[in-house]
Amino acid sequence: MEIWINPACSKCRSAIGLLDAEGADYTVRRYLEDVPSEDEIGDVLDRLGLEPWDITRTQEDAAKELGLKDWARDASSRERWITALSKHPKLIQRPIITADDGTAVVGRSEEAVRDALSR
Repeated sequence: MEIWINPACSKCRSAIGLLDAEGADYTVRRYLEDVPSEDEIGDVLDRLGLEPWDITRTQEDAAKELGLKDWARDASSRERWITALSKHPKLIQRPIITADDGTAVVGRSEEAVRDALSR
């Protein structure tokens, strides 16, 4: 499995601590440095079963500068959101864990991380 993290994020550190405690085999991706492409974001969204606005940190300064609160949240706007996430990776909710079974979870809680471990 792979986990997208920001090392400064306490939820990310907690998720890694739980993965380590459980002896999980995983790869860390510091997504602010190794920015996911639009295709990768689209793939993760499909695996999550979510839309880009569902994983967007709308309180970040970049979100406010882009005016994301006013953007449409529909199929025709999906690519615009994905492009914004790729150009401004800090907007991506974290941590995201891609499980070995092809699914993914946003690992903000211990329960979500354990869910990824069980897959």
